[in-house]
Amino acid sequence: MRKHIFNAGPCKLPEQALENTAKAVQELGNTGQSIMEVSHRSKEFQAVMDEAQNLFKELLNIPDNYEIMFMGGGASTQFAMIPFNFLKTKAAYVNTGTWSDKAIKEAKMFGEVDVIASSEDKDYAYYPKFDIPADVDYVHITSNNTIRGTEIFEDLDSKVPLIADMSSDIMSRKVDVSKYAMIYGGAQKNVGPAGVTFVIIRKDMLDKVIDRTIPSMLKYETHIKKGSMYNTPPVINIFVLKETLTWVKEQGGVEEMERRAKERADMLYAEIDRNPMFKGTVINKESRSRMNITFIFEDKYKDLQDDFIKFAGEGNIIGIKGHRSVGGFRASTYNASSTEDVKAMVACMQEFEKKHA
Repeated sequence: MRKHIFNAGPCKLPEQALENTAKAVQELGNTGQSIMEVSHRSKEFQAVMDEAQNLFKELLNIPDNYEIMFMGGGASTQFAMIPFNFLKTKAAYVNTGTWSDKAIKEAKMFGEVDVIASSEDKDYAYYPKFDIPADVDYVHITSNNTIRGTEIFEDLDSKVPLIADMSSDIMSRKVDVSKYAMIYGGAQKNVGPAGVTFVIIRKDMLDKVIDRTIPSMLKYETHIKKGSMYNTPPVINIFVLKETLTWVKEQGGVEEMERRAKERADMLYAEIDRNPMFKGTVINKESRSRMNITFIFEDKYKDLQDDFIKFAGEGNIIGIKGHRSVGGFRASTYNASSTEDVKAMVACMQEFEKKHA
């Protein structure tokens, strides 16, 4: 029996993607080879790569002056690659929690970092407002914060290159890609399994690469010129990504994913706000993430945390324990999460209320 999966990553994947990948593990098409065995130089895998890139372009309406790369190393490697390539003098960062803080620390190895806004004063419980300076090499934001449960829904106008880590909300809402110089992220939240990283980059950014010695694997130009195959790519992970994006398209595309995301989030936040045992951790409702819904017990019930997680598990609900750095609870409702998953979660909270409130 499938569980109600609320893991923050690796994420729940569509049944269709799992089934088609299981078949491809046995044999990819009529090649007589598993997807894990087929050469990444073969025409069969080239077709997989091409389709994955084309689906990204189609679903996000990516303009022609952008390149799409699939790489290894996760978003965490991008934290260093971005300043290595583009930070000459000073970069601006918005600090909204753990992942942006890690990106800031990496960037400081390469130049000056101006933290233009931060929500640290309120324990990252809101998404801060900020103005974009004109005297920086680029501006970096983390659009959705998996640990703290905050999200920005606006595509900002910027005269300097705007770079966004969209690991955990890509494909969950419509994005005006043309407003970004670069969008990147790990696939394992919304579009695939861990092990493949997507990078969407405007072509003119290659003209802004700093004149310094950069190892080949850490140059964006290397991966663009070789079609994401400078080294052996994460073949099976790209296949799952392709299958996941096929499912997104068949379901109605990003517009439908956004409708479902709103529906799921509204349902769960409504129960958190209603239920006297729980309270949300994000202080501004307009900052509430649709992807990572964070909440805690009211003080008088805080000793019941382990009991609630166990109770949820008995109802086949898993992955709701908050990040180890903050505690509490977190329900990650990525694209493949269903209304039924969230209804089960709400029913669990109501049943627990009957027993303990």
